[in-house]
Amino acid sequence: MTRKTRRKIIARWQIYLLLLLPLIYIIIFAYIPMGGLVLAFKKYNVAQGIWGSPWVGFDNFEKFFGSYKFPLIMRNTLTISLYSLAVSFPIPIIFALLLNTMGGKRYKKMIQTITYLPHFISTVVLVGLVFQLLNNRSGIYGSLYTLFTGSTAPNILSEGPLFKHIYVWSGVWQSTGYNAIIYIAALSGVDQSLHEAAEIDGASRFQRLLHIDIPSILPTASIMLILAVGGIMNVGFEKVLLMQNDLNLNYSEVVSTYVYKIGLASGITDFSLSTAIGMFNSVVNFVLLIIANWGSKKLSGNGIF
Repeated sequence: MTRKTRRKIIARWQIYLLLLLPLIYIIIFAYIPMGGLVLAFKKYNVAQGIWGSPWVGFDNFEKFFGSYKFPLIMRNTLTISLYSLAVSFPIPIIFALLLNTMGGKRYKKMIQTITYLPHFISTVVLVGLVFQLLNNRSGIYGSLYTLFTGSTAPNILSEGPLFKHIYVWSGVWQSTGYNAIIYIAALSGVDQSLHEAAEIDGASRFQRLLHIDIPSILPTASIMLILAVGGIMNVGFEKVLLMQNDLNLNYSEVVSTYVYKIGLASGITDFSLSTAIGMFNSVVNFVLLIIANWGSKKLSGNGIF
């Protein structure tokens, strides 16, 4: 550390003191636990501990890749993730653009508040609402079906192929308003003189949206897309687990729930195998993040690093 840098730190010691707490938090809860990844290459034994357990190399990875559940889990994870990305990513952008075109500030604020409130509903409550609404006997879905057809509605919560649709669209309802905030903020920073000049030149509202609003949020959208692609293997664990049942398990079992069941929820408690699966999941996300960042920088010149 140079003398000049040391002087700057001393002069701004309050800022570095504030930075110290989150830095300690990250070190304790993010970096130190990474030492446990060594379990992926060992056959863990409680009596011998992490470092005393015997090395098995890539046996745990081979066990997972050779499992009959591997193609099923990967198919479900990628299907739900890609479906969610294709739907959940553009909808907040479209919503922000439409909200930005509204004239009345009062109505804009009211709509924005109403739409981002569902974000603060806990996952457990959200799943409970989904079950209540889609109940085939007492829910709104079941009541309307019986009203119009005179018969009991089919139980769509137990139909595996419909699991991904319920999961994704309930997520869209919950997150659209909150995810749109960052795009609304980007649109609020657009120089209004550009709109005034375009309006004087005879540009319609749609043309101004196409040539001013959309280009102004493209850098933000590209960063958000990179982050979304980097987490494509991380399907929401709590929500999937709460929505699972024996009838939709073949369509709802994803990497995160399988890791939980192998490591904690089953009688197997194979910590080494669950660590290997989690490590594989993280490596895939990291590779996708690098590829998405590289592609974004090539196409738009924007990236996170």
